[in-house]
Amino acid sequence: MILKNISRTFRKKRNLITVFLCIAGIAVNLLLSMLTGVLNLPLYLDTVGSIVSAILGGYLPAVIVGFTTNVLKSISDPASLYYGVLNVLIAVSAAWFAQKEEFKKPLGILKVILVFTAIGGGLGALIPLFMDELAFDSESLSGILYQTGIFGQGSAHLLASLLMDFLDKSVSVLLVLGIVHLLPEKIHHFFSFSGWMQTPLSAEESAAAKKLSFRVMSLRTKILLVLTVSLVTVSAAATGISVTLYRNALIKEHTRLAEGTARIASGTLDGNKIQQYLEKGESASGYMEEKQLLSKILRDAPDIAYLYVYQIQEDGCHVIFDMDTEEIEGTSPGEIIEFDDSFRPYLPALLAGQEIEPIITNDSYGWLLTAYCPVYDASGKCVCYVGADVEMKQINAIERSFLAEMLSLFLGFFILIYVFVSWLIEYHIILPVNSIAMSTGAFAYDSEKKREDSIEHIHELKIHTGDEVENLYLAITKTSDDSMKYVADVQKKTEELAQMQNALILVLADIVESRDKNTGAHVRKTAAYTEIILHHMREKGYYADKLTDSYISDVVNSAPLHDVGKIQVPDAILNKPGRLTEEEFKIMKEHTTAGQEILSQAIALVPNSSYLDEARNLAAYHHEKWNGTGYPYGLAGEEIPLSARVMAVADVFDALVSKRSYKEPFSYEEAVKIIQDGAGKHFDPLIVDAFLSAEEEVRLVEERFSQMTDDAGCFHKK
Repeated sequence: MILKNISRTFRKKRNLITVFLCIAGIAVNLLLSMLTGVLNLPLYLDTVGSIVSAILGGYLPAVIVGFTTNVLKSISDPASLYYGVLNVLIAVSAAWFAQKEEFKKPLGILKVILVFTAIGGGLGALIPLFMDELAFDSESLSGILYQTGIFGQGSAHLLASLLMDFLDKSVSVLLVLGIVHLLPEKIHHFFSFSGWMQTPLSAEESAAAKKLSFRVMSLRTKILLVLTVSLVTVSAAATGISVTLYRNALIKEHTRLAEGTARIASGTLDGNKIQQYLEKGESASGYMEEKQLLSKILRDAPDIAYLYVYQIQEDGCHVIFDMDTEEIEGTSPGEIIEFDDSFRPYLPALLAGQEIEPIITNDSYGWLLTAYCPVYDASGKCVCYVGADVEMKQINAIERSFLAEMLSLFLGFFILIYVFVSWLIEYHIILPVNSIAMSTGAFAYDSEKKREDSIEHIHELKIHTGDEVENLYLAITKTSDDSMKYVADVQKKTEELAQMQNALILVLADIVESRDKNTGAHVRKTAAYTEIILHHMREKGYYADKLTDSYISDVVNSAPLHDVGKIQVPDAILNKPGRLTEEEFKIMKEHTTAGQEILSQAIALVPNSSYLDEARNLAAYHHEKWNGTGYPYGLAGEEIPLSARVMAVADVFDALVSKRSYKEPFSYEEAVKIIQDGAGKHFDPLIVDAFLSAEEEVRLVEERFSQMTDDAGCFHKK
């Protein structure tokens, strides 16, 4: 419990260090940005803190620093808010490059600078194109490039932006490398946010947990996909609604502006003089004074594109005043302008001197929002109309700028939310779930020690997410504990059954052996020799793919049954004191096939029993010879099952060193010489080599059974 509390306290302090890193990163960005402004340097340096945070802390601190920097800068410079997405993209790129250790390689540093330049200078050059109120930061340099005549206006802006940003990002990266170099590398890992809801994993374990394979799609991908679709859908709907409402508001605002301007202009006109102005034009008394007033009204309303005064008659619009603009010179008084098609539906009302609602048209004079205000004479008759036009492309430009602002803000905020949620699900879902999967997947049942280690490893995870993941962990922990108790009980029962099985095998072998008055402890001795030979073969690497623990156990435990077929040999032949006749030896040899048949019947009753399979091999083939001259089938080389080839050496050796009623025992050296001479003829050479290397153990077995009556039986009775 004490260690757990210390661990939690340490993690909290680590996160506090990361918070300080974020604050320091934001401060560095703001201070360097202010410094470049005060010194009037052609640099920004407002991403240095973001890049440092990315290298030291990873994605989340970097994105927080990048996004917050531009939010704070927008307090004094609103345009900075729209460039925030660039700082966020640079922060994400820096974190990715830091993971790839690109900041430690010369070519990697150049790659980093070029990517940062593409983001800051390339994408940064596009933002002013969509936001009319934003000026190009590289306006003067782009002007110089444009004046060369080599570049168009757009390409000059882009190239100037890239050149300035390359210089800025080069200086920024050098500053970053200097700052990072000042900090000892051994403390770098303290700056990353950690949200462990379990016992923290090592770097290697974390990497392994994140790379677990899956059949279709990872849980992380599914969650982030749902998050992305949800955010994009909601944002698209919100953006569409906002832009529509904003457009309607813009049209209403400019409609009121056009109506107000037309109304103010109509208020300056003397309706009783309109006819005189129409007939005499600029020579009419008071005309020029009225024109100057109208010009001033137009200048004071920068959003008004055109201001004019027309008298509507059957043949068209008779010009009374038409104010000059910077692009177009106004029409002279008295001229007649034909009606545009879009105005024809309103002609009856205009000819009748009635008021009409502002209209939007797209005709010969362009896409315009027009407000008409009637001018009356002293008798109350409508003598003309004042028209005020607003260009719809101006409204569209404002609308496009608003859309770009929203998209820029949304993208920056989206990346921030995406990185935060990715961090959150990593510590609350992915790592805990994958840790459980790794622990349970690597569960070892081989031995009690391994089982205990596996259970301990699961308990050490200490997952405390407080949700369904924790419930799953607790359920798996309980199931594992219960399973281990069950496995321990099953293993105990299995061991008891194995002991009973081996005892029954020995009893059966003893029953068979007891019929042969010439035998003593033959089955036990051959089993012991077989085990010694098999272990020495494995030590030497012979037949390594075959000699598993399970295989050796099966062969050793079933070795006493190799002569089980003797139960069908008549006593007269089995216990004959002298050498057997040809006919008797033929009957004696049938104990191999008899044993094979007996054990085949047992296998039919107990299928999938590996030890019975080996018992049958031993019984049937232990008198086969390597050169193919043995019996009952004349098999040769590796056609003979491995267990039978091993038993052949053990069986012959025991027959040689044991006393029989018809012979005296050979000495150990004489027996070994006979075995050695039989290598490659009677015996597998590799098995003979393993046998010869086990002299000490073989002697111990032979000496231990030396007091017993031991006769090898059928092999030397011919």
